[in-house]
Amino acid sequence: MVRLGEIVMILELHRQGVTVTAIARRVGLDRKTVRGYIARGLEPPVYGPRKPRTTQLLRFECYLRERVATFPQLTGRRLHRELRDLGYTGGYTILTDFLRDIRPNGAPPFEVRFETPPGRQAQVDFAHFRTVFTDEPGAEHVIWLFSLVLGHSRMLWGRFVLHQDLQTLLRCHACAFEALGGVPEQILYDRMRTVFSREDPEAGHIVYNRALLEFARHYGYLPRACKPYRAKTKGKVERPFRYIREDFFLGRSFRNLDDLNMQFHQWLDQVANMRVHATTRRVVAEHFAEERPTLQQLPAGAFQAILRLERRITRDGMVSVDGNLYSVPNTTRRRVVEVHSTTSEVRILEEGHVIAVHPVLDGRGQRRIIAGHRTLPPPANSQTPRNGTPGGTRSGEVVALRPLAFYDAVGRRLAAKGVAA
Repeated sequence: MVRLGEIVMILELHRQGVTVTAIARRVGLDRKTVRGYIARGLEPPVYGPRKPRTTQLLRFECYLRERVATFPQLTGRRLHRELRDLGYTGGYTILTDFLRDIRPNGAPPFEVRFETPPGRQAQVDFAHFRTVFTDEPGAEHVIWLFSLVLGHSRMLWGRFVLHQDLQTLLRCHACAFEALGGVPEQILYDRMRTVFSREDPEAGHIVYNRALLEFARHYGYLPRACKPYRAKTKGKVERPFRYIREDFFLGRSFRNLDDLNMQFHQWLDQVANMRVHATTRRVVAEHFAEERPTLQQLPAGAFQAILRLERRITRDGMVSVDGNLYSVPNTTRRRVVEVHSTTSEVRILEEGHVIAVHPVLDGRGQRRIIAGHRTLPPPANSQTPRNGTPGGTRSGEVVALRPLAFYDAVGRRLAAKGVAA
């Protein structure tokens, strides 16, 4: 194939008056070829269609198009793993080239990146998801993903929950610290209502929830708020939400919330925290192993902040706390009781005495009944009262026993009075 530079040289030599034979000798071409280029001038050559290149992807093209059409945001890494399970042995780059053709991506804008020293900061947020559990077909559930990301190593921990109340937020924090084996110096929050009570624009500061401050003091970290309308200030936790949704959540089925979290933690251990992070160029788990010694130690005891509530007992002997129902004994006399709610248990008190202790139920709409709280009353025609003492006497009472002649005399006396009346 003659390159464009050679064609230009042929035309220039011809313009200078060099003979065709001399030009052919100089460029190493046949004289007929030289005459042809002189006749056509700079008209671009016409090439035939290129023979299509055969690749292993041809067998999986229909599968890839169907997956991308159904879930356009699936990552290339996820699809590469799926193809390998189907027998694909080709490379990852040729797959991404093909995916780029069927779903072009725009170039991201330039950003100034902020890197966090080890042990300095974590970022926390919730993300909204919807799913239908196979145990409850046809019922769509709104669920939330609590996510905590260490700013230095990008170590990721999370849990799917059914609501975002304060007790759930604190429980997720405690579980995350336990899993990481330590506590960062700071945690950066979005402006969520469970974290901040109110904001004072004139004074230029925000008021944190008192229970959260007590929790932070117990674990030894400083809560911080991200700048308003600047979600990129906590991009280390925002970006993984998209990654989780596209690489884990889409295209899967879950029996229930427990199964969802089990699959999610397997994915964290086997995929997310074992990947080479695109920014740090380090394996996340290996990077975290270096950061872990810089985290603060866990406190000796668990956090036990108590939320004190008053609750009315329902007609079927239940108390409602955070959307779940907990049983009280049948012998409970008062209709209004005191409830002490912590991150791990619910205590129900009557006149200062604990009458029931329940573990906290996850989610909403659940019921927990302690077996001993539901004793059946005796039959209506029973001669034996509830306390088991014969004759209906109260426990501890002494009843005098008299001879039958005494009762006979009393009867005659009452009869005589009745006649006289």
